[in-house]
Amino acid sequence: MKVSKTNKILCLCALVILTQVTTTLTGTQYYLTQLTMAAYYGLVVIGLGVLMGYAGQISIGHAGFFAIGGYISAAMTTHNLVQLQDTPIISFCSQMGLLMERQDIYGDQLLTFAPWAACVTALLLAALIAFFLGIPVLKLKGHYLAMATLGFGTIIYRLVLATPLFGEADGISEVPAFTLLPAIGSLPPIMVSGDFGLRVINYYLAWGVLIIGMILLLNLIDSRVGRALRSLHSSEEAAEASGVHTSGCKVYVFVISAVYAALAGVLLTHYNAGIGPSEASVMKSVRYVALVAVGGMTNLWGTLIVGISLTFLSLRGVFGSYDDAVFAAILIGVMLFSPAGILSLRGCLLPSKQEIAPAKEENL
Repeated sequence: MKVSKTNKILCLCALVILTQVTTTLTGTQYYLTQLTMAAYYGLVVIGLGVLMGYAGQISIGHAGFFAIGGYISAAMTTHNLVQLQDTPIISFCSQMGLLMERQDIYGDQLLTFAPWAACVTALLLAALIAFFLGIPVLKLKGHYLAMATLGFGTIIYRLVLATPLFGEADGISEVPAFTLLPAIGSLPPIMVSGDFGLRVINYYLAWGVLIIGMILLLNLIDSRVGRALRSLHSSEEAAEASGVHTSGCKVYVFVISAVYAALAGVLLTHYNAGIGPSEASVMKSVRYVALVAVGGMTNLWGTLIVGISLTFLSLRGVFGSYDDAVFAAILIGVMLFSPAGILSLRGCLLPSKQEIAPAKEENL
């Protein structure tokens, strides 16, 4: 019996609520911290899943887009503009409400960009970079495409590691909370923050963003564009002959997946109050690709489930120092025994109805 898309979303929402209630009743709310972070990483994974599974394009540089979102937002919300407040540009930004005044931990006055302005800037920058990068790069195929995106990710990693504005090897800390709604009466403010008192709110906020992102991608897959992407994945030449603008579709999906990664970077940076160069490393990009492959490149739900599960276990330190080795072993096992994803492993172990039926006829 096929479960509809709406029922799957409702089941996911129910599971999210049940998890939060269970952790509250059992006194294990500390799990919500890792579940919140896993939800933001899941946003990167599902965006990459559409790019790889439906557009048929591999990217080993998505950690770069994650870093672009996180670092741009962190730099804009922590760099003090007090000495430049009399300049025309900063004065104009202040009049437009793009700046905010606050104090640092030492009580000194700070003038920085507001988190929402930094978020919009980071997403637009990630989209522009993905667009202009995707036009030439997505003309490549196979390992040439993988090498090109790997080169992009390496460039971003080296830039954040060597730029004083981005904190070099230390990264950026003391990133302020991202306030979405101010406090109203007795209701607390809704903000992206690692404050323990806002743990439950941030849990629902992260999963709400992930579920909305999932719904948008599922609708994209079921749309006319999604059908074009499936034909593109099956045979680019056949899709081109059928009138599909293959190059435009590939760039379009590449930009969407980059924006998903950048948004995750922005939100997770404000949640953790900082970001470091490790978020832009090549191993991060390889891990995202591995999660998509293990979940199933053409199975967005499998990608989501596997991405959240393995990321949560990794954040909890279950694998310890063998974290990368465990991920590699899981990836090798899935590629050997279930190339379509770990959720299809049951179909490899159990015979299908078509395989059983002829055997019964022979016995008769």
